[in-house]
Amino acid sequence: MVTSGITLHPLAARLARCWVGRVLAAVLAGLALPACAQLPPAMSAALQRAQVPQSAVSALVVPVDPPLAERLRHRADASVNPASVMKLVTTYAALDLLGADFTWDTQFLTDGTVDQGALRGNLYVRGGGDPKLVLERLTAAFMALQDKGVRVILGDMVLDQSAFDLPEHDPGAFDGESLRPYNASPEALLVNFKSVVLTFQPDRAAGVAHVLSEPPLAGLAIDATVPLGRGGCGDWRETLQARFDSAEAIRFVGSYPASCGEKVWPVAYQDPASYAVRSMEGLWRASGGMLTGQVRAGLTPPGARLLHSAESLPLSAIIDDVNQWSNNVMAQQVFLTLGRLSPARVDAMTEPRGRLQPMRTGRFERSREVVSRWWASTFGIRSAPPTMDNGAGLSRTERITPEALAELLKRAARHPQGAQFVQSLSVAGVSGTAARMARGNDSAARGNAWLKTGTLRDVTGIAGYVNARNGARYVVIGFVNHPNAPAARPALDALVEWAAGLPD
Repeated sequence: MVTSGITLHPLAARLARCWVGRVLAAVLAGLALPACAQLPPAMSAALQRAQVPQSAVSALVVPVDPPLAERLRHRADASVNPASVMKLVTTYAALDLLGADFTWDTQFLTDGTVDQGALRGNLYVRGGGDPKLVLERLTAAFMALQDKGVRVILGDMVLDQSAFDLPEHDPGAFDGESLRPYNASPEALLVNFKSVVLTFQPDRAAGVAHVLSEPPLAGLAIDATVPLGRGGCGDWRETLQARFDSAEAIRFVGSYPASCGEKVWPVAYQDPASYAVRSMEGLWRASGGMLTGQVRAGLTPPGARLLHSAESLPLSAIIDDVNQWSNNVMAQQVFLTLGRLSPARVDAMTEPRGRLQPMRTGRFERSREVVSRWWASTFGIRSAPPTMDNGAGLSRTERITPEALAELLKRAARHPQGAQFVQSLSVAGVSGTAARMARGNDSAARGNAWLKTGTLRDVTGIAGYVNARNGARYVVIGFVNHPNAPAARPALDALVEWAAGLPD
């Protein structure tokens, strides 16, 4: 092809017939080819409908493996707020530094003796940062203790949170939604995400809905029933008029629509500082254990003897929850665990060689330092490091460029444990937070795109891998930072569909 007297390389000629019309592609044979500089038509149209200018959008589509050329580059060097897409940095750093088989331990220790079913002394429960210490696993740990003869504690149960050193946290500070589970704060002994799960079961004969709750929280009274109401289901939570103004009670002054059937409402406990104490006592007693003292916060004394260690799920399973379901507090638990590593060890290794042992107290500033060191040793100075806050993306200050994120995703795909990282992502039209996408009958992306999504009030983003019709796998990244960002989600869906449909 000849353009303005210049003979173009054949692939450059194809670029000159790009999807947006003729793009200047005066590239001589043998030189690297530029990606299309303009956005796909469907993406541009969706942005126009959302009233979002292209100057608020960043997008990048690059092949995972060379020598294929980039397909799209639009403001790829812009530093953007990635929202929950930042979890990709946290989870890949953890996979690289800790290994997929890494586990956390919750330890049960004593300074006393076990005799004829009784522990004569205190039971110390030392949290290790387990991101998924849910009810079933704690109950199993308590049953294991009772099998070892600890049925009655003739002392206190002391909860040791010293593995993490964290600032005071207001769960409503970020967006005013203090009862939303996504705002739960991390803890070394994080029990059941600090949540209460309320289940409403209508009983038409009795004219009430029965209220079930878990876990059992010591000292918390919850109304056992709520009157049934008429009308459509609609905003049934508002109709309940639940009151969470006391740490000792959850009350309902409204009604529950009978037409709703059974519903489940997970809420963050209104007094998160006391959640661990209340839940550990409630679970211990519900499992058949007895306690003569109290459950309280404290430190494990030197020389305490280990009775039982509850091992967490492996990191590979943890990052599945973090990335597929965008669990904020689990991501922060992983991020804080990275801060417990020795910076010197991080400088010396970028691939797991045996299990790294946490050696110090976890703090957010230490996590930022470790990730910064890891980034420099892994990607070098040419790739701009991200600005981290809590590692979950639930932040107004975290920043990353699409170029830097693309480097991470390309390296992760080639990592010895890269398959586990890719499989931790949600699948378009199939699973996780991307299940809502690729719903059209002719979608090329359904089942062919592994993605991490992100949403804040003024941010929407997506990043991951797309298998295209041409047989190539691409890293696909798109971000919108704009007050109308939520309305621009269809534009990012269109970007993924476009990448999946690339024919050559």
